[in-house]
Amino acid sequence: MSAILHLKTTYMPTLKEDPSDADIASAKLLIRSGMIRKEAAGLYTFLPLGQRVLAKIEQIIREEMDSHGGQELLMPFVQNAELWRESGRWDVYGDEMLRMTDRHGIEFCLGPTHEEVITDLVKNELRSYKDLPQNLYHIQLKFRDERRPRFGLLRSREFIMKDAYSFDANEEGLDKSYGLMREAYTRMFERMGFEFRTVVADSGEIGGSGSEEFMAIAETGECDLVYCDCGYAADTEIGECTPVPTQYDAAELKKIETPGVHTIAELAEFLGCPESSTAKAFSGIDAEGTVWVAFVPGDYEVNEIKVSRLAKGFRPLSDEEMEQHGLVKGSMGPVGLPAGVKVAADESLRGIERWVVGANEDGFHYVGAKQGEDFQVDAWGDLCVVKTGDACPKCGKPMDGARGIEVGQIFKLGTKYSEAMGATFMDEDGKEKPFIMGCYGVGVSRSLAAAVEQCHDESGIVWPVGIAPAHVCVIPLTVNDDLVHPAAEKIAQELADMGLEVALDDRKERAGVKFADADLIGWPYQIVVGKRGLENGEVELKKRATGEKQTVKLEQINELFGSACTQGAATVDVDKLGALLN
Repeated sequence: MSAILHLKTTYMPTLKEDPSDADIASAKLLIRSGMIRKEAAGLYTFLPLGQRVLAKIEQIIREEMDSHGGQELLMPFVQNAELWRESGRWDVYGDEMLRMTDRHGIEFCLGPTHEEVITDLVKNELRSYKDLPQNLYHIQLKFRDERRPRFGLLRSREFIMKDAYSFDANEEGLDKSYGLMREAYTRMFERMGFEFRTVVADSGEIGGSGSEEFMAIAETGECDLVYCDCGYAADTEIGECTPVPTQYDAAELKKIETPGVHTIAELAEFLGCPESSTAKAFSGIDAEGTVWVAFVPGDYEVNEIKVSRLAKGFRPLSDEEMEQHGLVKGSMGPVGLPAGVKVAADESLRGIERWVVGANEDGFHYVGAKQGEDFQVDAWGDLCVVKTGDACPKCGKPMDGARGIEVGQIFKLGTKYSEAMGATFMDEDGKEKPFIMGCYGVGVSRSLAAAVEQCHDESGIVWPVGIAPAHVCVIPLTVNDDLVHPAAEKIAQELADMGLEVALDDRKERAGVKFADADLIGWPYQIVVGKRGLENGEVELKKRATGEKQTVKLEQINELFGSACTQGAATVDVDKLGALLN
C-alpha cells in the first residue's frame, strides 16, 4: 500500500510571479512550483516535491547501473590534496576547484570529480586480473566554483552527480565496459522521458581517448550539436568539419588599404567577395610559450579545442597580450608575422593557392598571398567549428543542428590516472600493468532541470510520468464535508493501493488556486472531484501533457488506471500510464 501525499501538510510554497533573478524557464518554474529555493549564487535547497523528483531520477540511475554491472559505494565529498598532486592535477585543474586547509595544515578540496579518490581506493585492493572487470559508482555532491553560476540548476556551483568508474585488464575489456555504460545511459534517459541525442564529444580536463555526451535537446542548452539522419551526431566542439573555401581572383601579392575594416564581414563587403574567399585569424599561446595564429575560411569560426591538438595547452591571447607579441587585432595575417610566431591552418585552405588575409597593420590587408612563397604554414588540421548544413562525415548529406543540455558523458580514460598514481594489477602473464579505466557521469540535479526545460508550457511544468513527484493528483473542490472530501479520499486510496503515487490536494484553498498549482507543479493526471459530478457518479480527469479533459464514471477510474498497473505487484508501467487518454 502506497502512502498518499497530503498537500495540506506538505511544504510546497508556490509563487504566482517569476523570481526576479531567475534567467531561464526551469529556474523560474522550479522556484515557483515550490521545488527548490536559492540559498546563494549557484547553491540551492531541494524542497520536498523537488526531492521526490530527485529520488526518482536517482532510482532510475541505480536500477540501470545495477542491471549493467555497476556496484554502488559512497566516496567522500572532501578530498585530500595529496591525491590530486599524485595525479598531477592539483596545480592545473584551475580556479573551479575550491581549496582549503584544515587545522593541522593539511590541504583539501571540495570534490569537483572523483578520479583520484577511486583510483587510490582500488590500487591497494584489486591486485589480480582475476579481480577484473569492476565497475564502481556513487551518487554524491560535487562542487565547482563557477565564475558565473547561472541558469539555475544547469550551471550551479554545488550539484548532485552520479559518477562511475570501470577497471579492466585490457582495451577489449574497456570497450565492453564502455558499451555497457552506453546502453545503460540510453535506457536511463529514455526512462526519464528525454528527447536526447548521443554525440561524439571532447574529453576535456577528464582526459582519455574517446568520449560521448548525452544531450537533452533544448533551445536553452549551452551546447551546439550537429546530427544526421544516418546516425552521426557530434558536439560542435569536436565534430568533423569539411569547409569549402573559394579562391579570390588575385594573380599576385598586393597590399591594399582597408580603412575601418576589422571583421571578415566588413572585409568581404569591401572587396565584394563572399566571406569564404577570405581567411579568418585567431591568436593564442601554447603551454611552452609559443605564439600561434590559426587560420580558417572566413565563413567559419576557429575551434580552440581542435587547435589545442596541434598546440598543446593552447589558449587565446588577450588584447593586451596580442599587443605585447606584436599582433594587430583585426588585421592579422601570415605574411610578415613577428619572429617566432607559428602559423596553423585548416586543412581546407591547403587547396587555396592565394589567400585574402590581414597585413599585420591596422587598416591594411593582403590579397593574393601565396602559401609556400609569401608565407609558410607550420601545422595543418581540422580547425573549424562545425555548423548546420555542413556535410556529414559519414554519409555526406547536409547536417541539421540543435542546442542541447549535457545530462551525461562517458569517457575512455585508458591509463591516464592509473599510471600517474601507480594503480596496477598482476596480469595473467605475471607482469604488473596499469588498470585500463573508464569514467561515466550523469548530472542528477541537472537532469531535473533539463526535464523542465524540455517539458513546460505557459502554465507550468509538464513532468514526464517516470520522474513526476506523483502520478496523480486528486483535487476535491471542497474539504471537510460529508460528500466530496470522503469521495476524494476513497479515490486516492484505491489508486494508491494499486501502486500509483497519489497526491491529495486537501488544502482549504479556492478551486482556482488548486487548479493553477496543479498545472504549475505538473502532476501528470488530475482528478477533479466536485459535488455536481458526484451527484451523477462522475469526476473530471485531466491529462496535463495535452490538457485533454474527460468525464469518467467513478467505477471506471480503477479500471482506467489499473490498465497501467501490474496487479498484485503494485508496480506501474509508466509508458502505459503516460499513454492514458491518448
